[in-house]
Amino acid sequence: MAEYGTLTSDELRRKKRIKLAIHISAFAVFQTIVILVFALIVMRVKTPKVRLGTNITEEMKPKKSQASPYFDLSFTTQVGIKNTNFGPYKYDSNIATFMYQGVTIGQVTIPKGKAGLRSTKKVTVTVNVNSNALSSTTVLGIELGAGVLALNGQAKLSGKVELMFVMKKKKSVEMNCSMTIDLSSKAIQSMICE
Repeated sequence: MAEYGTLTSDELRRKKRIKLAIHISAFAVFQTIVILVFALIVMRVKTPKVRLGTNITEEMKPKKSQASPYFDLSFTTQVGIKNTNFGPYKYDSNIATFMYQGVTIGQVTIPKGKAGLRSTKKVTVTVNVNSNALSSTTVLGIELGAGVLALNGQAKLSGKVELMFVMKKKKSVEMNCSMTIDLSSKAIQSMICE
């Protein structure tokens, strides 16, 4: 028998195995926690956002005659695609529609592109709208007489968020912006995007 304070080789091996098992268990628990945090924070796919920019340069030709009010408006703006994910958002080409009182008065193409991870892609577009498609012009005459024009812009982008070069998740993004244009100062008076 071993004396008090000394250990046999079997007892030493047993203690080493226990110590090794404790280290392996601690490593496994740590890896599980890291994987859970990664899955809950990084791998969660959020829906990107699309907005019209407030920087707008315009050329306007409003006619305010009460008999036949008319407008022909051209403006350049930026469409911002904000991606808050940990992977790029690749989207297809799409058409943004601009409306007055629910009637389509102009369209612009948003070209195919890619918003990088946790960034905003800004696409500059030129929009041409006019009142040719409007049948009733009574409200238009009142608005043009007051020096304001209320427009609505809508678009829907379809694409995929790519995570870790392996996982791809389809996401569709909708834009719905209402804007009021001050015709005298040729500037956006207000813009609300949902």
